[in-house]
Amino acid sequence: MKLSIQLHLAGLSLSNTVSVLEVFGVKRARSTVHNWVHKADLQPESGRCPDHVAVDETVIRLNDEQYWLYAAIDPETNELLHTKLEPTTTKVLAHSFLTELSEKHNVSDAVFLVDGSHSLQDACQRHGFDFRYEKHGNRNAVERVFREIKRRTLCFSNCFSNAEAETADDWLRSFSFAWNQLI
Repeated sequence: MKLSIQLHLAGLSLSNTVSVLEVFGVKRARSTVHNWVHKADLQPESGRCPDHVAVDETVIRLNDEQYWLYAAIDPETNELLHTKLEPTTTKVLAHSFLTELSEKHNVSDAVFLVDGSHSLQDACQRHGFDFRYEKHGNRNAVERVFREIKRRTLCFSNCFSNAEAETADDWLRSFSFAWNQLI
């Protein structure tokens, strides 16, 4: 079970994960591996105290719908601190994302690195966080994670197909945990 979760989160499709398990004489359905990944409820560890936090948002496709993925990264370690999937992007949702981030981690003294996102800049101001506009540099850490997530969905079907938002959000938290283990 643990091997299949690790293989899938490291980048193998469910079909390829099942094929690897068969090499070891273990026969499981793709749906079984899928359920193991989601029932494991893996999440990044709480309690970090980063000096800088790179935050951003990007569009993720679920079937034919667009959702917004918010992510916060410690650019010094490249660890994913927090993710959240929302059906749209607003100042209220950006504020909610930063509230959850600050409940999980000690980010009150961190400098937030934000691109041109007005909703994230506004949320940083409302929280009283020190932030600066940065298009490149340390903020590239969050772009690397987004590229990897999009690479993973592209190699399967260019979106989370046949997935509900809650399932995709669970997978993203599991991916965050695995990402942090692999860096």
